[in-house]
Amino acid sequence: MRREQLSDEHRIALVTYRLERARKTLEEAKYMRKGDFFNAAVNRLYYACYYAATALLLARNIEANTHSGVKTMLSFHFVRTGLLSLEDGTTFSNLFDKRRSSDYEDFTFCDATLVDYLLPRSEDFVAAIEKLINQF
Repeated sequence: MRREQLSDEHRIALVTYRLERARKTLEEAKYMRKGDFFNAAVNRLYYACYYAATALLLARNIEANTHSGVKTMLSFHFVRTGLLSLEDGTTFSNLFDKRRSSDYEDFTFCDATLVDYLLPRSEDFVAAIEKLINQF
């Protein structure tokens, strides 16, 4: 079923599910950090923010079919308009790049410093998305 075919009830349920998944994935990232699995922690941080971003796009009925599309639509509709801060946009872009390089490139390693830098920013990003969705 395409997004435009979703009933309001189903759309709300899916947005709620994605926000819950974002919060759970943040917890997974913390678990990975404690175990010194830094690449996995960055992966989980990215996906936590990705789930939140897709919830926001869905809540506003904005279509994005790829990870790059989510990044582009988030920037265009929310960062450039000032609905999300530039810092939130930068957080998502950084996570997008770090996750892709750590997942797909050889000899790319994330470390504790990077994860400790990105974790609170990811939490802030998810909170900002939740706040924005609740304003609709």
